[in-house]
Amino acid sequence: ARSKKMQTRNIPGTIIFDGTQAVKGYGLNKMCWSFNQAVNREEFLRDEDAYCGKFGLTDVQRQAVKARNILALVEAGGNINYVAKFAGIFGWNVQDIGAQQTGMTVDEFKAKLLRERN
Repeated sequence: ARSKKMQTRNIPGTIIFDGTQAVKGYGLNKMCWSFNQAVNREEFLRDEDAYCGKFGLTDVQRQAVKARNILALVEAGGNINYVAKFAGIFGWNVQDIGAQQTGMTVDEFKAKLLRERN
């Protein structure tokens, strides 16, 4: 049997979460997953630098956390499904994240979604 080599599509502006990204973001994703528990969210908010240290975040990942920059977190290996748990700490929803990722205000992003729907 022939082996099939996995192919990834090059989608401009899109970060493909593959094995390399998974390895790079392991600690970041593990930290974000921990936010499922209120006690961990509270600990993070008390001392986020120490909390990031518990998971071995890189300097780049820590900067993205401090900047509350979702796209930078994804670029640093974050899986959006886990990073969304981080966003939830601040009460952000999917439209807030989409606006941030596209460089728009939330209202501009909502209007864009409505235009594209029609």
